[in-house]
Amino acid sequence: MAEAFPYLARNLEDIARQGLYRSRRVINSPQGIHLQLDGRRIVNFCSNDYLGLANHPDVIKAFKKATDDYGVGSGSAHLICGHSAAHHALEEELAAFTGRDRALLFSTGYMANLGLIQALAGRGDAVFEDRLNHASLLDGGLASGARFKRYAHADVADLDRRMAMATGNKLVVTDAVFSMDGDFAPLKDLAQAAQQHDAWLMVDDAHGLGVIGAHGGGLLEYYGLGQDDVPVLMGTLGKGFGSFGAFVAGSEVLIETLIQKARTYIYTTALPPAIAEATRASLKIVIAESWRRDKLDRLAGRFRRGAEQMGLVLMPSASAIQPIVIGDSGQCVAISEALLEAGFLVSAIRPPTVPQGSARLRVTFSALHEEQQVDGLLDALDRHKLQALLNY
Repeated sequence: MAEAFPYLARNLEDIARQGLYRSRRVINSPQGIHLQLDGRRIVNFCSNDYLGLANHPDVIKAFKKATDDYGVGSGSAHLICGHSAAHHALEEELAAFTGRDRALLFSTGYMANLGLIQALAGRGDAVFEDRLNHASLLDGGLASGARFKRYAHADVADLDRRMAMATGNKLVVTDAVFSMDGDFAPLKDLAQAAQQHDAWLMVDDAHGLGVIGAHGGGLLEYYGLGQDDVPVLMGTLGKGFGSFGAFVAGSEVLIETLIQKARTYIYTTALPPAIAEATRASLKIVIAESWRRDKLDRLAGRFRRGAEQMGLVLMPSASAIQPIVIGDSGQCVAISEALLEAGFLVSAIRPPTVPQGSARLRVTFSALHEEQQVDGLLDALDRHKLQALLNY
């Protein structure tokens, strides 16, 4: 039988030729610093489970108990019959944790960003986004129907010029910690610029909440910013919190607006209540165990010092995300594969996820890693980087 869409096969061949083909790996173990992959036990340096909570016994216990209380599925959307007492309690606790009036749960971070931006901006309005924002933020801005403007990465002066020429409602959108670079958005300056132009500032702190700040309050806590400075905060629960889902936190008016207008909230099934209960357990750990954040800082610092001594090109990151710039996509994949052979899982990140010519190894740390594992990765990079390049 002839292929119905022959151009798709040609497109796949082109992707493979450019060294950009993506393949899934099948994991046969819980998430953690060790994974079971193809019958081998490897050290995981590419997870977003920064605090090591995805397989924490207290989180698992809360999940299992909640399945006895609530079952598995939520049965419906929040606005029909899917909003349980577990969801409601988690929203109240997330609002208190972030120091905001209210919080609203979404099923994924992607859905939160799409629904949020489309609810706040439309025809006649303007959305301004950092050029390196996550795909969900960019897609939300494009789908909103507003005039969509991208400003140079972390360049407040460029944003200021663009806002000065815009009319209508203005929404400034940025990641807090940029997921592929690991650097911080200049939130204080962005907040000031937004206020000067009567714009709203929306911050996606997916990679900062739970991980950054003395109490895990993310980049807003790090900069000392509150709800008046950043009216719209989005956070995900599958990274620092180790569970699943997302939330938006802000004023009473913001949350009620989203309940009425955010299509990705209104028209989708609610998270399973057991996930909400598991997240409530992980939130308690995030608040109580600051040693996890302290250890992440030490591990990242140790890695940076060792990598710089080896002459590796690192991004200017102070987070648990420490990318090593390789440049060529094929070479990046070759080094990643060599590291896997040595027992270390490190993802090769290539265009279009990152700009052309900036393929990188995205090294991420967990509070469960130990110093000897960091040193082992550095040794493997030192031994296998050159050999992988020679074999490429």
